[in-house]
Amino acid sequence: MLIRLEIFIKRKLRQAFSSYYIKRDIAKLKNTNFVLISRNCWGGQAYQWLGLPYNYPFVGLFLFGPCYMKLLRDFDSYMQMELEFIEISKYADAYNNHPIALLGDVEIHFQHYGSIEEAREKWNRRKQRMLEISKENYFFTICDRREVSSLDIKEFHKMNFKNKLSFSFDKIEGLTNRQHIKFIRDPSKKNGSPPNGKKRFKLSFLYFDLIHWLNEENVIRTRFKD
Repeated sequence: MLIRLEIFIKRKLRQAFSSYYIKRDIAKLKNTNFVLISRNCWGGQAYQWLGLPYNYPFVGLFLFGPCYMKLLRDFDSYMQMELEFIEISKYADAYNNHPIALLGDVEIHFQHYGSIEEAREKWNRRKQRMLEISKENYFFTICDRREVSSLDIKEFHKMNFKNKLSFSFDKIEGLTNRQHIKFIRDPSKKNGSPPNGKKRFKLSFLYFDLIHWLNEENVIRTRFKD
């Protein structure tokens, strides 16, 4: 109960004084030309917070876990493919009221786009921006939402990416608390479901220093540790 109260208070303080925290983080950030790969809105929220252009195409969209894992296993090849839009998702619990595209056999849900034309144009423009940046400055993330398992997260950490960070409700054997961030489960939420990308970003500052990760390429934990 005390932890939940502390989380609530710190979130409200950060919200109330967001202009101060944003200015502070922007002033601290040295690495301003990074690529932050995320399968949901977490990455887009980071760019918005820091007032930076989107240097990656995964903005306003999401991927189900199996498709995200496929994408990561052969990331460079998939990023050379063109989008092909479809009408119906292969996932039974998906909504089909937004543009959906295939990148090869990887399904992408453009949840916050009003049309196929908008989704295609912004994807291609941001992808080109991403491809112009050295992969040495790419930061990859994964979280336990929409069919991502602990085994997927373990596989993710074996992938040949320089900078990797995972989030889930579970402590995962074999991963240090500088590789994997265990979020505290909110018992008031139905089924204890994982937070969406936007909310998870708002909570992230409680667990690790994003600016230090981007500047120094290593994770410093903050208040709540495994």
